Amino acid sequence: MTTINQWEINMNVSRRTLLGATAAVAVVGATACNASPQASTPKDGGSEGGGDTVKLGVNYELSGDVATYGLASVAGINLAVEEINDAGGVNGKKIELVQVDNQSKAEEATSLATRLMTQDGVIAVMGPATSGGFKATIPVANDKKVPVVSGSATADDVTWDGTTVQEYAFRICFNDSFQGTIMARFAANNLSAKKAAIVKDNSSDYSKGLAAAFTAEFGTLGGSIVAEESFVAKETDFNTILTRLKGQSFDVIYLPGYYSEAGLIIKQARELGMEQPVLGGDGFDSPVLLELGGASALNDVYFTNHYSSLDEDENVAAFIEAFKAANNDEEPSAFNALGYDLAKFVADAVGRASALTGEAVQKAMAETKGFVGITGTFDMDEHHNPVKSIVVVGLKDGKQDTSEKII
Repeated sequence: MTTINQWEINMNVSRRTLLGATAAVAVVGATACNASPQASTPKDGGSEGGGDTVKLGVNYELSGDVATYGLASVAGINLAVEEINDAGGVNGKKIELVQVDNQSKAEEATSLATRLMTQDGVIAVMGPATSGGFKATIPVANDKKVPVVSGSATADDVTWDGTTVQEYAFRICFNDSFQGTIMARFAANNLSAKKAAIVKDNSSDYSKGLAAAFTAEFGTLGGSIVAEESFVAKETDFNTILTRLKGQSFDVIYLPGYYSEAGLIIKQARELGMEQPVLGGDGFDSPVLLELGGASALNDVYFTNHYSSLDEDENVAAFIEAFKAANNDEEPSAFNALGYDLAKFVADAVGRASALTGEAVQKAMAETKGFVGITGTFDMDEHHNPVKSIVVVGLKDGKQDTSEKII
């Protein structure tokens, strides 16, 4: 394994949204879906811990443009909470989820975060999935002193902007520029690449940020970027930019985009006879990539991800078995795994907190050491980011064939 400190990497990427994965929401007995406001209003900072339950908020994109992300995350959250409650809860108290739908709108996420903290009495809020939605809830969390935690908000500036730490915001996933840096190292060290071409989505901060991180790291390793082309989201014909690339000499293509365009780009590149390895980010992790690209095109394709179902760790195997049993034999995606880890992380902090208040839970989250999750083992650093592993997944005929965990 390769050792790297994720947070040594320069962080210079702004907002992004994440890849999708479809999943039905498994409703556990203690979940209150779209719960109405309570008659009484607890003080800021959450419940004082009376009763037999611990209330946690679930503020996710369950409808709207990015509902697939929220649904996948919540399916993982619900599985984890069901397991926790079946095992007796947290210090004898069952977890009660107060679940709301922010409709994939940042302003709605803000409003619902306020309601969850001031009316529903939660002591922590999970979600939203996307960086923009999650960042919209942070001012409320800091004001009300109730922590918000995301499993998948990867923009570099989510919890720390280089000078200021958001006191009540945490995440359990790696950040964007980490992906670009790791893939540059994989290209140079594992694929012996000296020259790279970049194809990026010019309408996406996510894509541009990964491309910038890849370029910087690849250069320090002695590599050179010999060509760079761009497109915008929702385009479908990429033959013009690919034809220009075909005339260049390079070893790999770095394509830091989402599956919706990446599948078509890879397919069209292969049709033009371009057989170089194609590298990408977590935006590739969707079954739609295979639908769009076709199995024959998706060879020598590698992408950075949070998790791989090929992992032989016994905890990962147990998670996969449990998830498939609860979801009609569906293979869990990275976002299912991140949602699962998110709920377990929050429950772990609640269990260690000195009191059932937002302030006490925040302190416990900040002090987390050695948390063992499906997507990796991590400590929480001083910027409220996890120091954890990343996985490089290799595809064969469109299916995961290899995975290398880099920590």
